Amino acid sequence: MKDSSTGGATTGAAAERELPLSQKAVKVLGNVCFSAFVLAVLVFTVVAIIYQPPDPWLDSPKAIISKSLSATLPNATFRTDDSVLRTGEDLIPLTAAGNSTAASDAVDNAASAPPTVVPVDCDTEAPINCSDPRAIDAIRRFNTRIFRRSIVFLSYETPVPGSSPGECDAAWRFRNRHEKSWRRYKDYRRFKLASGDNCKYEVVSAGKFRSGLNAAPKPPPPRASSSPAPPAQIPDSEINDTIPTLGSESDFRKGKYLYYTRGGDYCKGMNQYLWSFLCALGEAQFLNRTFVMDLSICLASTYNPSGKDEEGKDFRYYFDFEHLKESALVVEESEFLRDWRRWERTSSQKRSGKITVRKVPTYKVTPMQLKKDRSTIIWRQFDGPEPENYWYRVCEGRSAKYIQRPWESIWKSKRLMNIVSEIAGQLDWDYDAVHVVRGEKAMNKELWPNLDADTSPEALVAKLTKVIQQWRNLYIATNEPFYNYFDKLRSHYKVHLLDDYKELWGNKSEWYNETMALNNGQPVEFDGYMRVAVDTEVLYRAKNQVETFNNLTRDCKDGVNTC
Repeated sequence: MKDSSTGGATTGAAAERELPLSQKAVKVLGNVCFSAFVLAVLVFTVVAIIYQPPDPWLDSPKAIISKSLSATLPNATFRTDDSVLRTGEDLIPLTAAGNSTAASDAVDNAASAPPTVVPVDCDTEAPINCSDPRAIDAIRRFNTRIFRRSIVFLSYETPVPGSSPGECDAAWRFRNRHEKSWRRYKDYRRFKLASGDNCKYEVVSAGKFRSGLNAAPKPPPPRASSSPAPPAQIPDSEINDTIPTLGSESDFRKGKYLYYTRGGDYCKGMNQYLWSFLCALGEAQFLNRTFVMDLSICLASTYNPSGKDEEGKDFRYYFDFEHLKESALVVEESEFLRDWRRWERTSSQKRSGKITVRKVPTYKVTPMQLKKDRSTIIWRQFDGPEPENYWYRVCEGRSAKYIQRPWESIWKSKRLMNIVSEIAGQLDWDYDAVHVVRGEKAMNKELWPNLDADTSPEALVAKLTKVIQQWRNLYIATNEPFYNYFDKLRSHYKVHLLDDYKELWGNKSEWYNETMALNNGQPVEFDGYMRVAVDTEVLYRAKNQVETFNNLTRDCKDGVNTC
């Protein structure tokens, strides 16, 4: 008797041989595809197990900033740090990329511009004519060759005669390549020109930053009225940080507002202030509301020589209010309260509906719970003890998934950035810089046992001469209070310190007049935070940068065992 299984196998083989070739091909292709799928699943599983992706939080601009804040301590406070945050103009690419592209195209077009048409019968002995297109062409070519790696030239004005024959004063607008913002700065220099080959003009020599006084912007004519000039009439006409108005009462009634009262963040360090302020601004954007902001800042004692907190500082001293107005919906607090009271009086007289207000007494009420609230004003109140009354508590926990801090809305004040550009310009954008952190950290031997010795004058000379070419311009950004502390470096470098440029914020400077206009005619002190902000930005623009905790010392930035 034949084995049934053998017979079945023989029958199956025979049947398979009888299958059409097309069906066999489909069957083979199906087996191959299934095998490839199994292999892909296996590879993906192995990669998912062993691959450690980079943390996008650490790679993003927001992460860089939040990391510099040392995050939040267990008791929900912030560490005091001497550093200044890199704000939007340093970290965030332009939202309108075309602005950056246009600026880059401007310098490219200037460099590749067609040669100036030279008259056939040109006279090489003729005096230099500053209004001749050959003059601006020579100046453009010279600037592009010397400064192209540092700044982007945006526009030129027609040169005017200097003080002597052959001299021309030229003015232009530029943007710094290290700054991501669209902000423009001004320069005007004196050039000595001569006729060169083919009667082209050539630059023989060039003056320093803002040496071409005949091309300097003319001050506005004096006002006929005896009333003081409004804040808008200030030397830098491109600054417009006037306080916006809410408009008519009906406009106020139609609006939706988010109002924060002062909390425990007031008079804390500027890093904590920004961390909390941007949390509030982020919630306003999440709720699609206008944020009511207090322009008055309390500067923490760490930035004041007196060691005391100082109230009444204007937000506009430190940050660009014009850019904030353009990138976020904000209204100034006193303007908002005045219109609110005015509406309440009007509505009571006309017996019309009152403004609806939702008071939120605790940060534990999340932004998600307020998303559908129709009240005209959502009023967050921070009356509890610290750290319960910190603004940034609103953005903690589950809210952190929904609230995005708009760091791109915060730029440093253009008044401070003008000082930065003047310092870098006086150094012809060709300098190196070292950041020397001393102060309280150098005195704290428990957390920073080597810092004091590693930043001594002798140690600085030994280390810097190995990494920076001698007799270069060397800018020292530091919190060391003694001006002569770095004298030993002067035997090796052209040393520059922030105090070498006091005239830029002295009582005859643009900064002095502009800030005084914001302060009702009263002088404004160039305080510790302003000094650190300018120091930091000049450091960022150096060709070579040497950092304390990365290059000069073995200690960790946040103390022992924190590297």
